[in-house]
Amino acid sequence: MSQFDTYLAENHSRFEQDLFEWLGMASIGTDSAYDEETKRAANWLADKFRGLDLATEIIETCGQPIVYAESPKVVGAPTVLVYGHYDVQPPDPLELWETPPFEPTVRDGKVYARGATDDKGQMITHLFGVESWKNTIGDLPIQVKFLIEGEEESGSAGIEEFLEGKYDKEIPVAEKIAADIAVISDCSQYGPGQPAITYGLRGICYYQLNLSGPNRDLHSGGFGGSVANPANALAKMLGALIDENGRIQIPGFYDDILPMTEREREQFDSLDFNNDDFAKDLGVTELTGEKGFSTLERRWSRPAFDINGMWSGYQGEGAKTVLPAVAGAKFSFRIVPHQDPQKIKAVLETRLREVCPPGIQMELVNLHGAPGFVLPLDSPFMEAASQAIAKGFDKRPVFIRAGGSIPIVNHFSSLLGIDTLLLGWGLDDDDPHSPNEKFTLADFHRGIKSSCHLWEEIAKIEVGGRKSELGKEP
Repeated sequence: MSQFDTYLAENHSRFEQDLFEWLGMASIGTDSAYDEETKRAANWLADKFRGLDLATEIIETCGQPIVYAESPKVVGAPTVLVYGHYDVQPPDPLELWETPPFEPTVRDGKVYARGATDDKGQMITHLFGVESWKNTIGDLPIQVKFLIEGEEESGSAGIEEFLEGKYDKEIPVAEKIAADIAVISDCSQYGPGQPAITYGLRGICYYQLNLSGPNRDLHSGGFGGSVANPANALAKMLGALIDENGRIQIPGFYDDILPMTEREREQFDSLDFNNDDFAKDLGVTELTGEKGFSTLERRWSRPAFDINGMWSGYQGEGAKTVLPAVAGAKFSFRIVPHQDPQKIKAVLETRLREVCPPGIQMELVNLHGAPGFVLPLDSPFMEAASQAIAKGFDKRPVFIRAGGSIPIVNHFSSLLGIDTLLLGWGLDDDDPHSPNEKFTLADFHRGIKSSCHLWEEIAKIEVGGRKSELGKEP
């Protein structure tokens, strides 16, 4: 039996009431009409930190405020930086919610409200984890810092400037938030009853391609076959970027990719994943992708090319025989760790110019890019998190990757030189950006218990000459 169990049981209902109160605040950071509610949520969180005797400040930014808090430094012990966000997605369309989005409602053991899983419900488990430790044992065995922003859903402009050092001139930001590891709980378990640690993320390279031909739209009957058609060129050029086997056709694109280890392949193979069920859920008749790799490998650990939008010519009802003057597309590559977005941009532009037909002018716009991330499975922090989750969920976590990207993870790596533990308590069907967002309350409480043990397990890790007490790797 855990040393925290009695305290967690005694405060079970109160933790939920605090969660419901916070979820009731419409902290829609992207909409200025909700600025008062957003600031109310930030102040509520800051008061909770102060109630735990954490040094707390609200940092005003160009947008929504950042809530920063820290416990005292523990000499010779690790420091953990917990990142999260208190802003939420707009709840539209309101008519599809079964109950109002900012009136938390419990149905079948799940709380339904905007922000339930993204990210208020998951992030606050770490606050309650600190509280439970302090009120059960006393001083924390490590230093814990909280960096909680209010604009994650709308671009994170404020925290970008904070990380650039614009809001604290006395202490360099890299010193202020220095840590040995970051922790983010804004992701998911592998499935119901199967906790997971997300140890890798794909990065992204996102572009816009603009093509132009004649100086005006032309009649396709009078000019077709004698003037280059930008729409035809667009289809040809984008099609040339990938072959029938799902391989991206850019010279050197795969040069820097590290192959998966045997241990990683075994981890993926051990997961309960069914291709037919996956296809049925998506409403497709067949899965596709790069040959020689499983579906999970394609989604999590291999690059991908996708056209995200295309435009050209007439798109109204009926027919219009036009040869369009311009065409364009937005497209992206999901990249994996060790691939360099800047290097890809250079070879991509060379490739596109090679296949651009005569008579077409081309412009490639680099919209944004971020590298991938992977935390080695033999990291001592991975083992610490695995031990903590096993105690919180009564089941060892599996190790998974995710196909998307989390930009703040790259900031922590480049600015602080630290890795990130991605510990998700939610589920894939929690609908974080859709109506009827939810969070399973049993997992909420398991997350709190896991957080309690996380501080305990991380305290065993060697830093500054202290001897590690960790066990064997998972």
